[in-house]
Amino acid sequence: MKGGIEMTLKVLGLGDNVVDKYLHSQMMYPGGNALNFAVYAKQLGADSSFLGVFGSDMPAEHVRTTLKKIGVSLERCRNIDGENGYACIKLVNGDRVFIKSNKGGVLRNHPIIITEEDLEYIKKFDLVHTSLNSYIEPELKKIIKTKVPISFDFSVRGTDDYFKTVCPYVTYGFVSCSDLSEQEMTIKMEKLFSFGCKNVIATIGEKGAVFYNGQDKVVYKPQYVDPVDTLGAGDSFLTGFLLGTLSSIKENNTKDVSEIERKKNILFAMKQGNKLAVKTVQVSGAFGYGKEISE
Repeated sequence: MKGGIEMTLKVLGLGDNVVDKYLHSQMMYPGGNALNFAVYAKQLGADSSFLGVFGSDMPAEHVRTTLKKIGVSLERCRNIDGENGYACIKLVNGDRVFIKSNKGGVLRNHPIIITEEDLEYIKKFDLVHTSLNSYIEPELKKIIKTKVPISFDFSVRGTDDYFKTVCPYVTYGFVSCSDLSEQEMTIKMEKLFSFGCKNVIATIGEKGAVFYNGQDKVVYKPQYVDPVDTLGAGDSFLTGFLLGTLSSIKENNTKDVSEIERKKNILFAMKQGNKLAVKTVQVSGAFGYGKEISE
């Protein structure tokens, strides 16, 4: 390993975008799992794009304007009249507490339908990342035909029937297990793998993360850092992990690596994820760019 992330990577965040409305400060910040991935990937130097659905209100305009400033491409985004996605949040000792949301706003009633033009577009990327908040599940069977790896954030939700539907399409599956015991976490990871998810990564908050792919199990325990705001910590971890993994794959240029080398690459990716997460929890919102809430 050269110790860094390959900067020629081209990645796509597909799905949800919101504004996180902070009730305690009357500020709103751009966010959403797929959008955060696109922004964090750009921060790491990747050629990053976002494909989602924007509303026609002021929050939507703030998110679009912010992404353009950052340099995330929006060339295939949809624009729909109506309310953009939002979530209302308060902070308790630096930790986020979700109060309510509009479940994705216009995206919920106008989910992304992948066209042939979209598929040609997606073929240009090294990876597509999406989530269970993106209403994209029916389209996964189209995306998988591009042979571009799919990363999926399951968060804390999902039934066995849901996992069975989604997992066969997923190369990298992320699941939040902060509230589970070690045994419960292991059972859940093994279940996702058995349902078809090729690589399962469980995040356990400040305690770190665990990787499992049927043959390798790697545990990563970072040093604790006092957070200013934990919003986006998980999204930044998965972004750093994914770009670190893709960088290792490009560097090795082969699947024939030893068990020691595989685990070394996995640990490298986890460290890259933690490095980015440490930076993220030191800013307000998922990545800053706050705007006063006018209504």
